[in-house]
Amino acid sequence: MPSAKKKDEEFTFVSPVVKYLLFFFNMLFWIIALFLISIGVYSRLVKHETVLACLTVDPALLLMIVGVLMFFITFCGCVGSLRENICLLQTFCIILTIIFLLQLVAGVLGFVFSDKFNCCGGISYMDWSQNMYFNCSEENPSRERCSVPFSCCLLSKEESVINTMCGHGMQVLKYDTAGAFINTNGCIDNVVNWIHSNLFLLGGIALGLAIPQLVGILLSQILINQIQDQIKLQNYNQQHHSDPWR
Repeated sequence: MPSAKKKDEEFTFVSPVVKYLLFFFNMLFWIIALFLISIGVYSRLVKHETVLACLTVDPALLLMIVGVLMFFITFCGCVGSLRENICLLQTFCIILTIIFLLQLVAGVLGFVFSDKFNCCGGISYMDWSQNMYFNCSEENPSRERCSVPFSCCLLSKEESVINTMCGHGMQVLKYDTAGAFINTNGCIDNVVNWIHSNLFLLGGIALGLAIPQLVGILLSQILINQIQDQIKLQNYNQQHHSDPWR
């Protein structure tokens, strides 16, 4: 039965649709990675504030980090899909999942620590008295005693030198007096109000980031399963054809 044997050898579990769809998906992500890197580099070059200010939550820095990681990860996805390499595909799938989770964390951190809410503390600036470094107890040896963080300060664009100690001693001042130097309102109400007014925008951004990444994870996992089935079929055919008694 040479025709049946040839048909068995030509049969494959690997779907060309899934294979090349994953390839072009990675090409799209590769272009997006270049776009993110370009925006991040441009933002860092044109910024005039101090480089070290809020470095860990700087959106430009986050864009560059995510862009560079996606640039190299999509290489694994492209080569893995074309070469049907399980190792590269698993690496792509796992790291893409990790990056997806890290983006969620980065988004939450950027949202919580952003200065666009003009707030300080949870309910008010006095909430920082619960912090071991900022509380006003006489037993507190910290130099930041009775202070609030720099993120609470009111910054003026006219200031050529940023005073990072502008929150020093603010907790001992009255509400109206402290309001001339820092944001005295708490962040909880401001954040809740901002979420309510930007709910559809937040949902659109979340879906825009989540859907492509989840599609990539799903496609890579489907292709991995198909490749594994194809390997099992090849092993079975080799054992079957090498047995002279069959």
